[in-house]
Amino acid sequence: MVMRGSLLNNHRRTVQRLRQMIGPLKIKLLLCFCIAFTAILLLTRASFKIDDDSTTTTPSLDPNSSHSKGYAILINTWKRYDLLKQSISHYATCPGLHSIHIVWSEPDPPSHSLDKILHHLVQKKNSRVELKFDINHEDSLNNRFKEIKDLDVDAVFSVDDDVIFPCSSVKLAFDVWQSAPHTMVGFVPRKVSVDQSQSQGNKDYYIYSGWWSVWWTGTYSMVLSKAAFFHKKYLRIYTNEMPASIRQFITKNRNCEDIAMSFLVANVSGAPPIWVKGKIYEIGSTGISSLGGHIERRTECVNRFVAEFGGMPLVSTSVKAIDSRGVWFW
Repeated sequence: MVMRGSLLNNHRRTVQRLRQMIGPLKIKLLLCFCIAFTAILLLTRASFKIDDDSTTTTPSLDPNSSHSKGYAILINTWKRYDLLKQSISHYATCPGLHSIHIVWSEPDPPSHSLDKILHHLVQKKNSRVELKFDINHEDSLNNRFKEIKDLDVDAVFSVDDDVIFPCSSVKLAFDVWQSAPHTMVGFVPRKVSVDQSQSQGNKDYYIYSGWWSVWWTGTYSMVLSKAAFFHKKYLRIYTNEMPASIRQFITKNRNCEDIAMSFLVANVSGAPPIWVKGKIYEIGSTGISSLGGHIERRTECVNRFVAEFGGMPLVSTSVKAIDSRGVWFW
């Protein structure tokens, strides 16, 4: 009994010593793991930074494709010259930019001083970028999608003068668009869905919903042309093949040209748009979306266009493109 008790005590002391040894060892191993993980993470982040800085040109593509030439920016503006200067000064620095086209629908042509200032801004930032005023004699929202016959690139980035996106976000959207050049790729998603309570028989009634509906459901069916890429062919189709009644309605009501373009692209491509996650900086005052009755007017446009198109062309989706280098886990 004494021997058994002695052996038991020896065993306990041995276990205790092992625990005392293993405790610090665990801590050391944990510290080594943390240090190694941190070092790997820093190296990885550093390599991402190098990749990001080195990608100052558009991706290597088929040299026979006009995709390889970059993209054109189509800026819609109206008597907000300070915003226009700020936008052009920013976008002129973006990699892959081929040309800037300003949609001008004001009664008077751009002044010589404004023209000179804007050209100087572009030349200062990037001398290879071409700046043009697309002059329109009629004040209509359809002008923002008027055909540009001398456009040398396929990709068009349509953007308003009161929103700015970092060049990295624009480049990501352009890269995504190159993988799906026949659909719309943009930063501002919206949702159109059937309202069963107002539908009658085989005729569906649709409602237009804003951002919060997209956030709540995780789905969308269009991206606003205030910040979206699309193929230049849609400018020609919108100008020459869009039902005249739709363009007349847009001119009269000064609304919904972006919905009409989304309908057109979806009708031609049969594909949903692609929402790209990007930072948005609003540099101007709040637009018509803040006015009362905005959703109702947009809903009216949707149902009117469905009738004109002979059906609903928009395709719902839940896909969102994200630059994985900017997130910790994915």
